[in-house]
Amino acid sequence: MSQNAQTARDIETLREWIDSTGPGGVVFFGGAGVSTESGIPDFRSPSGLYSAQNAKRYDYPPEVMVSRSFFDAHPREFFEFYFDRMIFRSALPNACHAKLAELEERGLVHAIITQNIDGLHQAAGSKRVLELHGSVHRNHCTGCRAGFALDETVALHKAAPDGVPRCPHCDGVVKPDVVLYEEPLDESVLTASVGAIAQADVLVIAGTSLAVYPAAGLVDYFQGGHLAIVNLSPTPLDRKADLCVAAPVGEVFGW
Repeated sequence: MSQNAQTARDIETLREWIDSTGPGGVVFFGGAGVSTESGIPDFRSPSGLYSAQNAKRYDYPPEVMVSRSFFDAHPREFFEFYFDRMIFRSALPNACHAKLAELEERGLVHAIITQNIDGLHQAAGSKRVLELHGSVHRNHCTGCRAGFALDETVALHKAAPDGVPRCPHCDGVVKPDVVLYEEPLDESVLTASVGAIAQADVLVIAGTSLAVYPAAGLVDYFQGGHLAIVNLSPTPLDRKADLCVAAPVGEVFGW
């Protein structure tokens, strides 16, 4: 059997698992690869956020610039990188986002757990989205805790002489509600994610290398019937999966 034929067969198997599950039996766990087809780069690929090309453009390594200590010590450089390389306001949901919203509407998908911060699942119409690493669409003042939408924060960034968005109420720095390195994940989101995975009959892991902890460790709570991994490269969990599909997520969820 050719590789294309095998992939098509695997996609059909996954579709059958999803269509035959009970109400709310499917949980989707997604990473950066879910959004690359929407034009948002991942982290570790040759063209990703941490690529050598990006590293040459800045005075600090990208991995350093997305840490909390760097944010506190170098806000100007942080926001230069953040607005240049992490904000994609023109990005639109792709076939995977659309299919998951449809499956949720049909009552099959109980929850979408995402490591992405772009809000594309919600833009596609999904309602129960658990954002492990926060969202660029929520921002808050580190002083008075006032909240700001993405467009408001972008306007504050553009209006600031140094590019650091500041609260119009107290002049505090406005921080994205994005989990940076050295910051803990939101406990309520973690708890909800564990509960969803533990109760799922079908768990689909897509677009992630499962290299980032503690998020990757959530998969250990799965006790259901079918575990499927959709990723272009192998993951540490492949040997435990019932199905591994090495294809773009948009292709796999394009039915």
